[in-house]
Amino acid sequence: MSLGPIMLDLRGTTLAQDEREMLQHPLVGGVILFSRNYESPEQLTFLTETIHALREPRLLIAVDHEGGRVQRFRSGFTLLPPCQLIGKRYDQDNATGLALAEKTGWLMALELRAAVIDFSFAPVLDLQKGISKVIGDRAFHRDPETVAWLAKQFMQGMKRAGMSAVGKHFPGHGSVKGDSHHTLPADYRRFEDIQMDDLVSFEQLIHAGLAAIMPAHVVYPLVDDKPAGFSSVWLKKVLRQQLQFQGTIFSDDICMAGAEVAGDYTGRARSALAAGCDMVLVCNNQKGAAEVLDNLEHNPDPASQVRLIRMHGKKHLTLTQMQDDSEWQNTSREIAALDIMPELELGDDAT
Repeated sequence: MSLGPIMLDLRGTTLAQDEREMLQHPLVGGVILFSRNYESPEQLTFLTETIHALREPRLLIAVDHEGGRVQRFRSGFTLLPPCQLIGKRYDQDNATGLALAEKTGWLMALELRAAVIDFSFAPVLDLQKGISKVIGDRAFHRDPETVAWLAKQFMQGMKRAGMSAVGKHFPGHGSVKGDSHHTLPADYRRFEDIQMDDLVSFEQLIHAGLAAIMPAHVVYPLVDDKPAGFSSVWLKKVLRQQLQFQGTIFSDDICMAGAEVAGDYTGRARSALAAGCDMVLVCNNQKGAAEVLDNLEHNPDPASQVRLIRMHGKKHLTLTQMQDDSEWQNTSREIAALDIMPELELGDDAT
């Protein structure tokens, strides 16, 4: 069985029978976990191993675990700093900031891989312009070159721990006030202005080997009348052709308000796949997920299959091996000692 193009979520900390059946549907290719799915590292590991045992190739398991406001698993995991704190350390001392970015990416990935999670939807490549509250301190910096430098180090840390990185939210969410979880934001800049600013970090990370990208539920009317995640202009013409991106494209959650313009749930999934997404997220709405699985027609694309398979996590330590590892002990203490004062934690709808 191949990996399907749909990523679903779960209700609780164990896998219910109806969820087992749903995850074996040929259209399903992955699972995204949230805070409600977590009690302890041991429980989480049992859940992920149960999911992976359902099918071959095994389903992808993902989570939003950036640090700061967006960290799904807390007790039993090291509390990670928001990316903005890393950017501030970089401003104080470049070498210190770069080293902190690499250590944070490594620690985040190592702890998730020990729980047998394939990847996190991180890092954020948006720019901190003081406009978007939903981005806020999730962004490394205002300067796109600085974002690129720090994100490269974060990505290298993830890779060292056996995890691929997912850059988001292409082509940039930092210039709109609206939160795409609740509305469809519009960015009225010209393509040339976006290209010289927001796209810089994405382009540099692509050249550095970025494995995956998540587009924004933001519309850029002077470029295309469709939100980026449903736009073949952004995903095929700009991302694939102009920027030469060869990695995986994950949609943002199609149950968000910013996706409603694309129609019902099946229509949204169909439009995202037609625009160029390899996998579509359907979160916090099992009725919508069932609708998609019942009605979506999809023929597997061999190239897309290869891209998805590459997102499986690589090497990993067991929980016990990790806890006995001196680098993890030292890095966890160092990160935990940071003066982290994140903004209000974002709920389970944040991606």
